[in-house]
Amino acid sequence: MKRLLFALIWLCTFTVYAKLPALIPREILFGNPERADPQISPDGSQLTWLAPDKSGVLNVWVSAVDGANPHPVTNETDYPIHYYRWAANGKYILYLHDNNGNEIDHLFSADLITGNVRDLTPFRGVRAQNVLTDSQHPTSLLVALNQRDRSAFDMYRVDLETGAITLEATNPGDVLTWKTDNNFVIHAATAFDGKTGRTIIRVRDAADKPWRDLVVMLFERALFAGEVVNGSLVAAFDPDGKSLLIDSALHSDKGRLVRVDLRDGRELGAVAEDAHADVAYFSGSRLGLEPSVICHPVTGALQAVEFDYTTPHWFFLDPKLKTDFESINRQVPGFIGLVSRDNADEKWIVAIQRSDAPGSYYAFDRKTKKLTKMLDSNPDILRFPRAPKKPVVMKARDGLDLVSYLTTPLGVEAKNLPLVLLIHGGPWDRDDDSYDPEVQFLANRGYAVLQVNYRGSTGFGIKFFNAGNLQVGLGMVEDVFDGARWAVDQGIADPKRIAAMGGSMGGYATLRALEMRPDLFVCGVDEFGPADEAASFSSFPKYWSNILARWRRREGDADHDENWNRKISPFYHVATIRAPLLISQGTNDPRVSIANTNAMVDALRKAKREVNYVVYPDEGHGLARPENNLDFYGRVEEFLAKHLGGRAEPWKKINGSTAQLR
Repeated sequence: MKRLLFALIWLCTFTVYAKLPALIPREILFGNPERADPQISPDGSQLTWLAPDKSGVLNVWVSAVDGANPHPVTNETDYPIHYYRWAANGKYILYLHDNNGNEIDHLFSADLITGNVRDLTPFRGVRAQNVLTDSQHPTSLLVALNQRDRSAFDMYRVDLETGAITLEATNPGDVLTWKTDNNFVIHAATAFDGKTGRTIIRVRDAADKPWRDLVVMLFERALFAGEVVNGSLVAAFDPDGKSLLIDSALHSDKGRLVRVDLRDGRELGAVAEDAHADVAYFSGSRLGLEPSVICHPVTGALQAVEFDYTTPHWFFLDPKLKTDFESINRQVPGFIGLVSRDNADEKWIVAIQRSDAPGSYYAFDRKTKKLTKMLDSNPDILRFPRAPKKPVVMKARDGLDLVSYLTTPLGVEAKNLPLVLLIHGGPWDRDDDSYDPEVQFLANRGYAVLQVNYRGSTGFGIKFFNAGNLQVGLGMVEDVFDGARWAVDQGIADPKRIAAMGGSMGGYATLRALEMRPDLFVCGVDEFGPADEAASFSSFPKYWSNILARWRRREGDADHDENWNRKISPFYHVATIRAPLLISQGTNDPRVSIANTNAMVDALRKAKREVNYVVYPDEGHGLARPENNLDFYGRVEEFLAKHLGGRAEPWKKINGSTAQLR
């Protein structure tokens, strides 16, 4: 009888999956982009982009604006480049690069004429961040370095021709990021006082004048970017030189872009606001967090502000910019990102964002209004059907609105499907409507994918943000359970085929989910998630020491209160886990130490739990090398297919992957 029942289940499953589109190969989903992140030179004569070199490593390439003579200008041979920009003089490419994921970035310049690559910050163990350039001051740049004190970042001016470095501003110990005025002088800073928990906007009237506190925000009124290393609440200086534009929730639930008087910090009014969402934040690789705004490349005048509740949109202050964006959208649908433009503001490169397609880039001529397709970052995937995300707003058990995203497989009815709860990290971060290869991968394999913005996620106002206080590993994870309940109640998810999966604090939440509800989950995938929070606190990078106060106030004092740490840390609840786990870890991870993960795996095995553990010795907090991504996701899909019943492209050994099964 059991064999007959199994055969019927298998037949039904096979019939369902026979209707799905073709499997998208992992090499297409997780391999290198063909080209990505195109940028135009300040004078509009040249183009750059990221692309793999002959060894398959992402480097920066350059060509004439018409595409003539394309060639690489950087020569990294092992670890990919993910962040670069033009120097303001148009003679150099600037890029950040670390050592196999250790997050100790150095700032390099590549000379476009000679091909010479120079380490501009050649200091052992010193991290570079907060890189600033200015079109009116093309011979230098500004960069924050923790050279004097590993726990604090001072600001230095670098001469691009000689490489000479001079101190520009000294960090008293609490500054997160620095901001220049319209004369390219360090004039403002976002700071976080670890003793009081207050966020401070600090200014000085000139380079030789003392710093003074302009705006002070109590802990419960400050937005997340005012509490995190490399975070900024300062959007821009107004061209009038008399006011500052900042992101603030002092007088509202939602973060608004407001103008404040530079003399006394008095709020002069809201410049842009949204009833449902905070000002959105840009968090490009290595850039930290800063308000997502568009400012004129020369004058610095504010032109547009981004907001994102369920889907992103621009609030325009410049009517000409609005007209041009509308012209572009009439030709191509999707959210427009203005990724690069020349100093004359005549030649643009725009990116079109959709949840079901990777970035497409277009050149836009503002004079002729001509829009020209430049490239698709991953043209091969466009040959395959992709599933769009569907925004849904569901209720938590206490009535709180949870903005979430549901993606279901194409070709089949969204009924009684195996479900993967894909949990974002942070935990003070958010899921959004952008393209995610992990989501496409899971949906293509036959799974419904649900991404829940649990309480404490950013972007939804101060009340929602503070609702996550002391709920890490508790109420936050229960919100994920509420999402699962919603999917089951809607008939979308099979209650007997639910998995949890996530990276970083999403991996932590996966471990907690399997402990708290062993009846709900059949398996879990933990990607570099911490298991012992006290151990995590003690192993954080030294430059996180000041913002540890935020962790303690929002998560709990895990490294001083042993009982609290035992309550929220997965390491101490291994006995309640029943479902099998797949766990990955990078040896060089500076945020979640491999010792933390090793201890969790040892505890699971001591308790006779099923755990597959794979370590990547040349990776940090996440996988950057495509060879390792291809290896890991091959293991993921075999693991999920075994326990959830989805489809799988067979795993195969990947040349160049450093994976170690332990």
